[in-house]
Amino acid sequence: MAELPEIMILTSQMDEQLQSKEFQEGELRQEKSLNLPVDEFLEKIRGKKVVKVYNKGKWIFIQLSDEYHLLLNLGMGADILYHETDQELPDEYQCLFQFTDGSSFSCKFWWIGRAELLPDVELPQHKATKDIAISPLGEEFTPEYFRQLCSARSQIKNLILNQKKIGGIGNVYIHDILFRAKIHPQKVANTLESCKLDNLHRIIQENLENALERGGLFYERDFYGQKNGFTREDFLVAYKEGEPCPECGNTIEKIKTGSTSSYICPQCQKL
Repeated sequence: MAELPEIMILTSQMDEQLQSKEFQEGELRQEKSLNLPVDEFLEKIRGKKVVKVYNKGKWIFIQLSDEYHLLLNLGMGADILYHETDQELPDEYQCLFQFTDGSSFSCKFWWIGRAELLPDVELPQHKATKDIAISPLGEEFTPEYFRQLCSARSQIKNLILNQKKIGGIGNVYIHDILFRAKIHPQKVANTLESCKLDNLHRIIQENLENALERGGLFYERDFYGQKNGFTREDFLVAYKEGEPCPECGNTIEKIKTGSTSSYICPQCQKL
């Protein structure tokens, strides 16, 4: 599933490629992934131009002319692909958006993806995105902000994955973040010392920036269909159950942490 680095790469490419393009037509094959009936959706988006593309957490925001936004959520994963004029289209997709210059982009949601079109005045009340917190790679995500978040009596992993607290981190990069910080995922946040929290804050940013520089996860495709460079071998403990810890040599374990699983070194990350 795409997380912040992959979403940031995708939105950057979309912003560069799609600016000023005008929507002409489309094909929407799965109405349950939309917030409007198909005919109404296409009627409203037709003639609107792309102003810019950015992200909020794991959502893609496409700002349009006439004070509208097209929002995309990749759900458990998706291929969002750009197509030049006369380029062969993929066989499978739920949404195809075509522009007046003949180019287009398609969305193939692997599971529970969404495409929503709504006027800007409705954005502040949009249930799925209105409470998404600031990006951990944004200027507002300071050590002070993070320490304040961690004053809550909440397990540290659950807190970091809470999109209302920090926007964009999911259950892929969190394992190595906590391993590098030598913190057990079930450790209660407000029991951690300030120096531990400052170190964790730094590691969150370092790990996400490294994934961004590497091009994101190897199994995620970018806007041009290219698979990226962060492979299983680049993880330290994530998805390496039964293998030796790279620090102490102890066996990496997979444990249940609420609704998710976590990969840890029980020696380096003591509860």
